[in-house]
Amino acid sequence: MGLFSKRKTEEEIAVVPAHLGIIMDGNGRWAKKRGLPRQAGHVTGAKVFRTIAKHCEKRGIGTVTFYTFSTENWKRPAEEVNAIMNLLRQYLKESLEDFKNENIRTQFIGDRSVLAPDIQELMAEAEASTADKTGMVLNLAINYGGRAELAMAMRRIADEVKAGTLSSEEIDEACIAEHLYTAGQPEVDMILRPSGEYRLSNFLIWQCAYAEYVFDDVLWPDFTTKDLDRALAEYAGRHRRFGGV
Repeated sequence: MGLFSKRKTEEEIAVVPAHLGIIMDGNGRWAKKRGLPRQAGHVTGAKVFRTIAKHCEKRGIGTVTFYTFSTENWKRPAEEVNAIMNLLRQYLKESLEDFKNENIRTQFIGDRSVLAPDIQELMAEAEASTADKTGMVLNLAINYGGRAELAMAMRRIADEVKAGTLSSEEIDEACIAEHLYTAGQPEVDMILRPSGEYRLSNFLIWQCAYAEYVFDDVLWPDFTTKDLDRALAEYAGRHRRFGGV
């Protein structure tokens, strides 16, 4: 069972987050428990991602961001990194068919410049092909890190100040938000992390300043739509004060 303080049925959930961030965690441990290579966990986890993404759209969530590959994940063994990149290729090639009947717009956040050229091309194609969709925004955070994102935003702002198109007096919280990958999107209302870990892991550190955190001890490859519904029920039961009373 997940680590939830309350249990509610789907019908009792009255509120869903406008922006949900999901840290997909536990693929490697799931595989190890079964005597399988870590890559097997990523394969199963990719299938779960598709199911959960579609369920998020069904539940009326406006924006969902999946932590797919972090700037720190390059430290993993080359064999595992290559397997993840090949899975990404496969997903990008299949995504048009897989999501063609879903009103989901795909976007990517993170530094894609270091990714293989064919992956960059597939990402651009996926974004272009769903640009006219009007439903849920599906962000995939690839080669993403919250600190790196803030550094990128600061460089962009500095360049504009240097060029004279922005003054230092105009730099406020709204200005910074406009220079992030998620510009124009709502701030994160809820962060969900399965697998029993209790860390943000450099994920959306600006956007989730007032996010509610929901943790679950289910490893990502075992995560189901019922687990997501319970997490949403937990979120709906929170009283969000945003610094007030």
